[in-house]
Amino acid sequence: MEEKKILCRKCGVEMKEEKVFFEYIGHSFQHPLPKCPVCGEVYIPESLVRGRMAEVEMQLEDK
Repeated sequence: MEEKKILCRKCGVEMKEEKVFFEYIGHSFQHPLPKCPVCGEVYIPESLVRGRMAEVEMQLEDK
């Protein structure tokens, strides 16, 4: 099965998977995500936002 290409909306070039660093409430973590090699824009899929990122957000806010 062929992997779907994700294009940057701003630059129109193919995004490349890269480790992206996040910081939230003093905690930092990283996750591999598609990132534009030209402008640095990051694509965060809805499934990640509503799934794992929401779980982490709730855990950190409860502390």
